[in-house]
Amino acid sequence: MDLSWNEFERTDMRVGTIIEVNDFPEARKPAFQLTIDFGTEIGIRKSSAQITKRYQKEDLLNRQIVAVVNFPKKQIGKFMSECLVLGAVGEEGDVILLAPDFKIENGLRIG
Repeated sequence: MDLSWNEFERTDMRVGTIIEVNDFPEARKPAFQLTIDFGTEIGIRKSSAQITKRYQKEDLLNRQIVAVVNFPKKQIGKFMSECLVLGAVGEEGDVILLAPDFKIENGLRIG
């Protein structure tokens, strides 16, 4: 199903820096709880991410990522996910995070 250009433009993807990583033992599939800084305009958002196959908590701290910040919040157990971290999904379900090549300002829009 094709999207119109107007539909795509409504998707707000931004660069953020992971500032906190916690285990999420209550999740059905292994996941981390991430706290991400998207700069002054967007602020701090939380997300649950099933990225435990390729990433350790210490590897994620201070790492920049790309996320969709204008989806509705989603309740995942007792945790409220406020954005969707983007990644490429491999055949085994492992996720490789999308990220800028260089350190850039948090909150920059992906276009």
